[in-house]
Amino acid sequence: MSQARPLSLITGASAGIGAAFARALAARGHDVVLTARRTERLEALAAELRNQHNIKATVLTNDLAEVHAVEQLCSTLDARGLQVDWLINNAGYGVPGRFDANDWQVHADFLRVLVTAPTELAWRLIAGMRERRYGRIVNVASLAGHVPGSAGHTLYAASKAYMIKFSQSLALENQNLGVNVCALCPGFTRSEFHDVTGTRPLVSKMPDFMWQSAEDVVQEGIDAVERGDAVRVTGRVNRTIKSVFKLIPDRLALKLSARQSHRYRAQD
Repeated sequence: MSQARPLSLITGASAGIGAAFARALAARGHDVVLTARRTERLEALAAELRNQHNIKATVLTNDLAEVHAVEQLCSTLDARGLQVDWLINNAGYGVPGRFDANDWQVHADFLRVLVTAPTELAWRLIAGMRERRYGRIVNVASLAGHVPGSAGHTLYAASKAYMIKFSQSLALENQNLGVNVCALCPGFTRSEFHDVTGTRPLVSKMPDFMWQSAEDVVQEGIDAVERGDAVRVTGRVNRTIKSVFKLIPDRLALKLSARQSHRYRAQD
Protein backbone atom coordinates (compact mmCIF):
# COMPACT_ATOMS: atom_id res chain seq x y z
CA MET A 1 0.00 0.00 0.00
CA SER A 2 1.14 3.51 -0.83
CA GLN A 3 0.61 5.32 2.49
CA ALA A 4 1.09 4.74 6.20
CA ARG A 5 -2.64 4.13 6.38
CA PRO A 6 -5.01 3.10 3.60
CA LEU A 7 -6.99 6.00 2.15
CA SER A 8 -10.68 5.66 1.38
CA LEU A 9 -12.62 7.99 -0.91
CA ILE A 10 -16.35 7.92 -0.16
CA THR A 11 -18.87 9.68 -2.38
CA GLY A 12 -22.24 10.66 -0.98
CA ALA A 13 -20.60 10.63 2.45
CA SER A 14 -22.86 13.19 4.13
CA ALA A 15 -25.55 10.72 5.25
CA GLY A 16 -26.89 7.18 5.18
CA ILE A 17 -24.76 4.37 3.76
CA GLY A 18 -21.99 6.79 2.78
CA ALA A 19 -21.59 8.15 6.31
CA ALA A 20 -21.74 4.60 7.67
CA PHE A 21 -18.93 3.56 5.32
CA ALA A 22 -16.85 6.53 6.49
CA ARG A 23 -17.33 5.59 10.14
CA ALA A 24 -16.62 1.90 9.56
CA LEU A 25 -13.47 2.50 7.52
CA ALA A 26 -12.16 5.14 9.92
CA ALA A 27 -12.66 2.63 12.74
CA ARG A 28 -10.45 0.23 10.75
CA GLY A 29 -7.68 2.84 10.71
CA HIS A 30 -8.28 4.33 7.26
CA ASP A 31 -7.74 7.95 6.42
CA VAL A 32 -10.79 9.19 4.53
CA VAL A 33 -11.74 11.66 1.84
CA LEU A 34 -15.37 12.64 2.17
CA THR A 35 -17.20 14.10 -0.78
CA ALA A 36 -20.80 15.21 -1.33
CA ARG A 37 -22.65 18.47 -1.87
CA ARG A 38 -23.35 19.40 1.75
CA THR A 39 -20.17 20.88 3.20
CA GLU A 40 -21.52 21.46 6.69
CA ARG A 41 -22.46 17.82 7.15
CA LEU A 42 -19.16 16.61 5.74
CA GLU A 43 -17.18 18.88 8.06
CA ALA A 44 -19.14 17.64 11.08
CA LEU A 45 -18.52 14.01 10.12
CA ALA A 46 -14.83 14.67 9.45
CA ALA A 47 -14.41 16.26 12.89
CA GLU A 48 -16.15 13.28 14.49
CA LEU A 49 -13.86 10.79 12.75
CA ARG A 50 -10.68 12.72 13.59
CA ASN A 51 -11.63 12.91 17.26
CA GLN A 52 -12.75 9.31 17.62
CA HIS A 53 -10.15 7.50 15.53
CA ASN A 54 -7.16 9.85 15.24
CA ILE A 55 -7.14 9.61 11.44
CA LYS A 56 -6.93 12.19 8.68
CA ALA A 57 -10.30 13.21 7.26
CA THR A 58 -10.36 15.43 4.19
CA VAL A 59 -13.50 17.18 2.97
CA LEU A 60 -13.87 17.89 -0.76
CA THR A 61 -17.29 19.31 -1.52
CA ASN A 62 -18.38 18.19 -4.96
CA ASP A 63 -21.49 17.89 -7.12
CA LEU A 64 -21.10 14.81 -9.30
CA ALA A 65 -23.85 16.05 -11.61
CA GLU A 66 -21.38 18.62 -12.95
CA VAL A 67 -19.69 17.55 -16.19
CA HIS A 68 -16.09 17.98 -15.00
CA ALA A 69 -16.68 17.10 -11.34
CA VAL A 70 -14.79 13.80 -11.33
CA GLU A 71 -11.84 15.19 -13.27
CA GLN A 72 -11.59 18.11 -10.85
CA LEU A 73 -11.91 15.84 -7.82
CA CYS A 74 -9.12 13.56 -9.01
CA SER A 75 -6.91 16.54 -9.91
CA THR A 76 -7.32 17.81 -6.34
CA LEU A 77 -6.37 14.39 -4.97
CA ASP A 78 -3.26 14.32 -7.16
CA ALA A 79 -2.27 17.85 -6.17
CA ARG A 80 -2.46 16.88 -2.51
CA GLY A 81 -0.55 13.64 -3.02
CA LEU A 82 -3.53 11.53 -1.96
CA GLN A 83 -3.55 8.02 -3.43
CA VAL A 84 -6.89 6.25 -3.09
CA ASP A 85 -6.78 2.63 -1.90
CA TRP A 86 -10.53 2.18 -1.31
CA LEU A 87 -13.15 3.77 -3.55
CA ILE A 88 -16.71 3.72 -2.26
CA ASN A 89 -19.03 4.77 -5.09
CA ASN A 90 -22.07 5.50 -2.99
CA ALA A 91 -23.53 8.82 -4.16
CA GLY A 92 -27.07 8.42 -5.40
CA TYR A 93 -30.71 9.38 -5.15
CA GLY A 94 -34.03 8.65 -6.84
CA VAL A 95 -36.20 10.60 -9.26
CA PRO A 96 -39.77 9.57 -8.44
CA GLY A 97 -42.71 9.68 -10.78
CA ARG A 98 -43.51 8.94 -14.40
CA PHE A 99 -40.54 9.14 -16.79
CA ASP A 100 -41.93 11.92 -19.00
CA ALA A 101 -43.11 13.98 -16.04
CA ASN A 102 -39.59 15.30 -15.43
CA ASP A 103 -37.42 17.54 -17.59
CA TRP A 104 -34.62 15.82 -19.48
CA GLN A 105 -32.00 17.71 -17.45
CA VAL A 106 -33.31 16.00 -14.31
CA HIS A 107 -32.67 12.60 -15.89
CA ALA A 108 -29.33 13.67 -17.37
CA ASP A 109 -28.10 14.78 -13.93
CA PHE A 110 -29.33 11.52 -12.43
CA LEU A 111 -27.47 9.40 -15.00
CA ARG A 112 -24.30 11.40 -14.49
CA VAL A 113 -24.36 10.89 -10.72
CA LEU A 114 -25.39 7.23 -10.68
CA VAL A 115 -23.72 5.89 -13.83
CA THR A 116 -21.17 8.19 -15.45
CA ALA A 117 -19.45 9.57 -12.32
CA PRO A 118 -18.82 6.23 -10.56
CA THR A 119 -17.61 4.69 -13.80
CA GLU A 120 -15.23 7.60 -14.41
CA LEU A 121 -13.96 7.51 -10.83
CA ALA A 122 -13.13 3.82 -11.19
CA TRP A 123 -11.40 4.49 -14.52
CA ARG A 124 -9.31 7.33 -13.12
CA LEU A 125 -8.30 5.57 -9.90
CA ILE A 126 -7.90 1.91 -10.81
CA ALA A 127 -4.62 2.34 -12.69
CA GLY A 128 -2.92 3.45 -9.48
CA MET A 129 -4.45 0.55 -7.57
CA ARG A 130 -3.18 -1.90 -10.18
CA GLU A 131 0.28 -0.36 -10.11
CA ARG A 132 0.41 -0.63 -6.30
CA ARG A 133 -1.13 -4.13 -6.44
CA TYR A 134 -3.76 -3.16 -3.90
CA GLY A 135 -7.22 -1.64 -4.14
CA ARG A 136 -10.84 -2.05 -3.18
CA ILE A 137 -13.82 -0.66 -5.10
CA VAL A 138 -17.34 -0.93 -3.72
CA ASN A 139 -20.07 0.18 -6.10
CA VAL A 140 -23.26 0.65 -4.13
CA ALA A 141 -25.94 -0.84 -6.35
CA SER A 142 -29.29 -2.22 -5.17
CA LEU A 143 -31.54 -5.24 -4.99
CA ALA A 144 -33.54 -3.26 -7.56
CA GLY A 145 -30.83 -4.11 -10.10
CA HIS A 146 -31.65 -7.82 -9.78
CA VAL A 147 -35.44 -7.71 -10.12
CA PRO A 148 -37.76 -6.44 -12.88
CA GLY A 149 -38.13 -2.72 -13.29
CA SER A 150 -41.15 -1.06 -11.75
CA ALA A 151 -43.30 1.95 -12.56
CA GLY A 152 -41.89 5.10 -10.96
CA HIS A 153 -38.15 5.68 -10.41
CA THR A 154 -37.85 4.63 -14.05
CA LEU A 155 -34.06 4.93 -14.32
CA TYR A 156 -33.18 3.71 -10.83
CA ALA A 157 -33.22 -0.06 -11.35
CA ALA A 158 -31.62 0.36 -14.77
CA SER A 159 -28.71 2.31 -13.32
CA LYS A 160 -28.21 -0.25 -10.57
CA ALA A 161 -28.30 -3.16 -13.03
CA TYR A 162 -25.55 -1.39 -14.96
CA MET A 163 -23.43 -1.04 -11.82
CA ILE A 164 -23.79 -4.76 -11.09
CA LYS A 165 -22.63 -5.84 -14.55
CA PHE A 166 -19.88 -3.22 -14.60
CA SER A 167 -18.60 -4.42 -11.22
CA GLN A 168 -18.57 -8.05 -12.32
CA SER A 169 -16.51 -7.29 -15.41
CA LEU A 170 -14.13 -5.00 -13.54
CA ALA A 171 -13.67 -7.63 -10.84
CA LEU A 172 -12.72 -10.25 -13.42
CA GLU A 173 -10.24 -7.92 -15.12
CA ASN A 174 -8.42 -7.27 -11.84
CA GLN A 175 -8.86 -10.47 -9.85
CA ASN A 176 -5.16 -11.38 -9.96
CA LEU A 177 -3.82 -7.87 -9.41
CA GLY A 178 -4.73 -7.27 -5.78
CA VAL A 179 -7.73 -5.14 -6.72
CA ASN A 180 -11.15 -6.37 -5.56
CA VAL A 181 -14.38 -4.93 -6.95
CA CYS A 182 -17.82 -5.54 -5.46
CA ALA A 183 -21.34 -4.40 -6.31
CA LEU A 184 -23.11 -4.00 -2.98
CA CYS A 185 -26.86 -4.55 -3.34
CA PRO A 186 -28.95 -3.54 -0.34
CA GLY A 187 -32.72 -3.53 -0.23
CA PHE A 188 -34.68 -1.19 2.02
CA THR A 189 -32.14 0.59 4.23
CA ARG A 190 -32.87 2.98 7.08
CA SER A 191 -31.58 6.32 5.80
CA GLU A 192 -32.92 9.63 4.50
CA PHE A 193 -33.14 8.31 0.90
CA HIS A 194 -36.92 7.94 1.00
CA ASP A 195 -37.39 11.33 2.66
CA VAL A 196 -35.53 12.99 -0.20
CA THR A 197 -37.59 11.19 -2.85
CA GLY A 198 -40.86 11.86 -1.04
CA THR A 199 -41.73 8.17 -0.72
CA ARG A 200 -41.46 7.91 3.08
CA PRO A 201 -45.25 7.62 3.57
CA LEU A 202 -45.29 4.66 1.18
CA VAL A 203 -42.26 2.74 2.41
CA SER A 204 -43.11 3.29 6.07
CA LYS A 205 -45.85 0.72 5.55
CA MET A 206 -43.28 -1.96 4.71
CA PRO A 207 -42.82 -4.56 7.49
CA ASP A 208 -39.79 -4.25 9.79
CA PHE A 209 -38.20 -7.47 8.54
CA MET A 210 -37.72 -5.85 5.12
CA TRP A 211 -35.38 -3.20 6.53
CA GLN A 212 -31.67 -3.15 7.37
CA SER A 213 -29.57 -0.54 9.10
CA ALA A 214 -26.93 1.29 7.10
CA GLU A 215 -24.30 -0.10 9.49
CA ASP A 216 -25.30 -3.72 8.75
CA VAL A 217 -25.26 -3.05 5.00
CA VAL A 218 -21.80 -1.52 5.22
CA GLN A 219 -20.36 -4.38 7.27
CA GLU A 220 -21.58 -6.88 4.69
CA GLY A 221 -20.06 -4.75 1.96
CA ILE A 222 -16.64 -4.51 3.61
CA ASP A 223 -16.57 -8.24 4.31
CA ALA A 224 -17.65 -9.03 0.75
CA VAL A 225 -15.08 -6.88 -1.03
CA GLU A 226 -12.32 -8.19 1.22
CA ARG A 227 -13.35 -11.77 0.31
CA GLY A 228 -13.31 -10.88 -3.36
CA ASP A 229 -17.06 -11.23 -3.95
CA ALA A 230 -18.03 -9.46 -7.16
CA VAL A 231 -21.65 -9.05 -6.01
CA ARG A 232 -23.20 -9.02 -2.55
CA VAL A 233 -26.93 -8.82 -1.91
CA THR A 234 -27.33 -7.85 1.74
CA GLY A 235 -29.64 -9.59 4.16
CA ARG A 236 -31.35 -12.98 3.96
CA VAL A 237 -34.70 -11.52 2.94
CA ASN A 238 -33.17 -9.66 0.00
CA ARG A 239 -31.19 -12.71 -1.10
CA THR A 240 -34.38 -14.76 -1.01
CA ILE A 241 -36.22 -12.17 -3.10
CA LYS A 242 -33.40 -12.17 -5.65
CA SER A 243 -33.47 -15.99 -5.86
CA VAL A 244 -37.23 -16.13 -6.30
CA PHE A 245 -37.22 -13.63 -9.16
CA LYS A 246 -34.35 -15.48 -10.79
CA LEU A 247 -36.28 -18.75 -10.81
CA ILE A 248 -39.69 -17.63 -12.03
CA PRO A 249 -40.51 -16.79 -15.69
CA ASP A 250 -39.91 -13.20 -16.77
CA ARG A 251 -43.58 -12.57 -17.58
CA LEU A 252 -44.66 -13.65 -14.10
CA ALA A 253 -41.84 -11.67 -12.49
CA LEU A 254 -42.95 -8.52 -14.30
CA LYS A 255 -46.57 -9.05 -13.20
CA LEU A 256 -45.46 -9.43 -9.58
CA SER A 257 -43.40 -6.28 -9.87
CA ALA A 258 -46.36 -4.38 -11.33
CA ARG A 259 -48.57 -5.45 -8.44
CA GLN A 260 -46.12 -4.43 -5.75
CA SER A 261 -44.49 -1.28 -7.14
CA HIS A 262 -47.29 1.02 -5.98
CA ARG A 263 -46.30 0.17 -2.40
CA TYR A 264 -42.93 1.89 -2.62
CA ARG A 265 -42.80 3.91 -5.87
CA ALA A 266 -44.39 7.29 -6.59
CA GLN A 267 -45.79 6.68 -10.09
CA ASP A 268 -47.55 9.94 -10.97
